[in-house]
Amino acid sequence: MPNQATTHALEQDIVSRLARFFPEATPVRIPVRLSRATGNGDRDAKGNGDAGADASDSVFIQDTVIEFGTPREVLFLVKRPLEFADHVVIESKDGGLHAEASIVAVQYHPERTVVAARFLKDVPNWIVKS
Repeated sequence: MPNQATTHALEQDIVSRLARFFPEATPVRIPVRLSRATGNGDRDAKGNGDAGADASDSVFIQDTVIEFGTPREVLFLVKRPLEFADHVVIESKDGGLHAEASIVAVQYHPERTVVAARFLKDVPNWIVKS
């Protein structure tokens, strides 16, 4: 367990460097499932607008932890590189958070990438929901 604590502290430190660019960012530690959005998140199965992201319309990337959050953004580490403007689906383990977001900041480090993603739609009280 000591190695896990050390690894987490180093990862949080790496993410905190990016968090400095987001003055409202606070530490949150929320486990999430991250997927790459592959379809049009603005349509439901019948083609109607404004349905939001659909997990069946995404490709799993990895499980990760939101280390910092603002009302509009989430910051986390990934092992696979994501690029600026990529769209991802972020889902909390308990289902309280399910939202599509766009990558707005990226910092590359050896074997991992720190990412900030901004929700595409308003997600009121998402920190409370998770």
